[in-house]
Amino acid sequence: MPIPKVVAQLNRVAFNRLNRHVLLWVPGFGVIVHRGRRSGRTFRTPVWVFRTADGYLFALVYGQDTDWVKNVLAAGQCKLQERGRTVRLAEPRLYRDEERRGVRPVERQLLRLIDVDRFLTMTVR
Repeated sequence: MPIPKVVAQLNRVAFNRLNRHVLLWVPGFGVIVHRGRRSGRTFRTPVWVFRTADGYLFALVYGQDTDWVKNVLAAGQCKLQERGRTVRLAEPRLYRDEERRGVRPVERQLLRLIDVDRFLTMTVR
């Protein structure tokens, strides 16, 4: 089971504002910039991200029913800020991988510990 929603809510209220600035520079993390499906507002959400051959892979540590995932799927695109640069992403695709093949061994073990096997992949535009 992914991290409980109460932890996600606590992070959103207490930590995301700080994390959005710090995680821009930490390898393995980034910030997704996306628009709300209903509000049209711009949101910035810290994420756990891995580079792939043609884009990026996101570990859905709070599950696939989070607002940022729904917003990205609805829009079909977003931006990723990481390590001081901004990348435009498109073609979001959800999938399940119980073996967690798209991530490095250390992260694979951590994701297995917290039972995360859902991912979102996107290509660079």
